[in-house]
Amino acid sequence: MSLESLAINKTNYEFEGQTNFYRGKVRDVYTVNDQLVMVASDRISAFDHVLPRPIPYKGQVLNQIATHFLNATRDITPNWLVATPDPNVAVGVACEPFKVEMVIRGYLAGHAWRTYKSGERMLCGVEMPEGMRQNDRFPEPIITPATKAEEGHDEDISRADIIAQEIVSEEDYVQLEAFTRALFQRGTRMAAERGLILVDTKYEFGKKDGQIYLIDEIHTPDSSRYFYKEGYEARQERGEAQKQLSKEFVREWLMANGFQGLEGQLMPEMPDSFVEEVTDRYIELYEHITGKAFEKGDNLGIVDRVERGIKAYLVGE
Repeated sequence: MSLESLAINKTNYEFEGQTNFYRGKVRDVYTVNDQLVMVASDRISAFDHVLPRPIPYKGQVLNQIATHFLNATRDITPNWLVATPDPNVAVGVACEPFKVEMVIRGYLAGHAWRTYKSGERMLCGVEMPEGMRQNDRFPEPIITPATKAEEGHDEDISRADIIAQEIVSEEDYVQLEAFTRALFQRGTRMAAERGLILVDTKYEFGKKDGQIYLIDEIHTPDSSRYFYKEGYEARQERGEAQKQLSKEFVREWLMANGFQGLEGQLMPEMPDSFVEEVTDRYIELYEHITGKAFEKGDNLGIVDRVERGIKAYLVGE
């Protein structure tokens, strides 16, 4: 039995009432009547490239982490999720997305650190304090929004520019900021309970019938950065890199095998042993972040299983 037979690489379903289909890097998204049906495939991306082999159970892990946090934050803001008729599937409200991502940062890491290291102290119109080191905690979390440019890359933008360009109304933007801070506070608390630090993350929002909804996934290792809390202070004092809970190990394996997504580089072959290791690491991520034991779905014939689950849900069975 091949590992591919236990994974979803891509789907090509047709549902009654289907009006649209979109294939992202890792998800296949169907619009059916007024609902979005998102299939979390087992594709995995790094360096803006989809790797050649799917990772069994990876889609289930991400779908169930997102579901875990969406259900845990409904008291803060309404969200798009209505049902999960299969471990790899989320069904919810189709909203008109706001054309900004609400990025919030509790620590000087990633893009913020690269900006800071270059000598800049302003990021998206927010001033960063002098005298900080990489991975230091900000006095207060900062919101550094991003907007999608025409070519599809995320671009930094300030609150003032978002409002001035009428990308989002001031009234709505004030609400998005309030939701973002409250969600990050909840995510930070939930991470701390699991011995983790939520470093930074992003939230996406949409609107339907005048109501703002939290959409997409939240607090997953694909959309968030986590540090391990134990040893954080000591590592900072010694100037050492922080221990991260993320898919960084996949990028490290690719780099060790001569691939960083640069032109002319060939994607390395992924042996079964590495595919299995990635599966195990994703399951470990799930259990550490949620505190729950991971229950593997019956993945033999997974593409058919997912289709049956969606169809049964759509007809109300």
